[in-house]
Amino acid sequence: MTDTIIVGAGASGCMAGVFSARYGKSVLIFEPNEKIGRKLRITGKGRCNVTNNSPVEEHMKNIPVNSRFMYSSFSNFGASDTMNFFEEIGVPLKTERGNRVFPVSDKAEDIVNAFDKELKKLNVKIIHKRVESLIIENGICCGVVAQGKEYRSNSVLIACGGKSYSVTGSTGDGYTLAESAGHTVTELKPSLVPIVSDDKFCSELMGLSLHNVTLKLYDGEKVIYSEFGEMLFTHFGLSGPLVLSASSHIRQMQKNRYKFTIDLKPALSPEQLDARIQRDFAENLNRDFINGIRKLLPSKLIPVIVKISGISPERKVNSITKEERRKFGELIKAFPVKISGFRPIDEAIITSGGVSVKEINPKTMESKLVSGLFFAGEVIDVDAYTGGFNLQIAFSTAYSASLYL
Repeated sequence: MTDTIIVGAGASGCMAGVFSARYGKSVLIFEPNEKIGRKLRITGKGRCNVTNNSPVEEHMKNIPVNSRFMYSSFSNFGASDTMNFFEEIGVPLKTERGNRVFPVSDKAEDIVNAFDKELKKLNVKIIHKRVESLIIENGICCGVVAQGKEYRSNSVLIACGGKSYSVTGSTGDGYTLAESAGHTVTELKPSLVPIVSDDKFCSELMGLSLHNVTLKLYDGEKVIYSEFGEMLFTHFGLSGPLVLSASSHIRQMQKNRYKFTIDLKPALSPEQLDARIQRDFAENLNRDFINGIRKLLPSKLIPVIVKISGISPERKVNSITKEERRKFGELIKAFPVKISGFRPIDEAIITSGGVSVKEINPKTMESKLVSGLFFAGEVIDVDAYTGGFNLQIAFSTAYSASLYL
């Protein structure tokens, strides 16, 4: 018999394990992978954006669904607490653009290794088995079953993530366990995920990275996201940091409802861009149009944008009218890309949806349906935009649960 069983040794499971043990509990963690923190090791392109160095209000603003549920947890354990914690267990941190916080080493492995070392120091036992079911007796969760064997405890924390990145072990087991206890699991959708486009030119541009561009996401005629940064064309559509962030603003994916525009020259006003185009034209008056703009854009993009412009690629630069030039400038400032869907949830960084927050006590993370059953991290129906906010949700909910496990 142990005090606390934690299902999952990811971000929330490890954090809850550390603090439960620090508060004097005997802790047993179940993790089917051979090593802990498998998803943590690849987050932030292997750098691990552990939190966002900003006030609670900023974190709340970056949670599009059920943000109010997080207020108590953020008050218990906020970004500064997360930063202090990792510094304390031997991981120096730094704050970068957008208040994103990373290890000074730029190695996610350092975060996982620090967790591993701390858990061992606190005598937290890790069993590398998959939990098959919960033991619930008289409305109380009092253990789990793993590989046919019963393990008894005073409380159980489900902290085994969502369904995204299934290669890391996030196979949705937490939702199955929650539903077996009578909980409602809201619709599961990918979030922070690459976008599929039916535009054929995307595959033609496959591998082209665009840096220092501004991506706008439209819902109908309304701009719902606009950000400066980098993105990537793929065989299926678009990916890269800007696209992943934009995807989390798409709440109800419907074909032809949403679209992107890319400002390929955000540092130039329309007037400045027109002046730049005129200079290029003046240097290439007798050249074909497709050759007269070779200094203006990435070479891979030129045939595509020329085709979309409607101006013949063989047309001589000196015959292009002022109106055609102006419209070409508008195309550079708002290059359109249709959106037809998300890539599969398996390719998403985060799962949107999860165990209904209406059935979880926001102060303690305990189930309102089954005593002794707790939830933390991605398995809960709360997800945020990129920038360290999702990991902070994991750490804050885990800490709150650890106070009551």
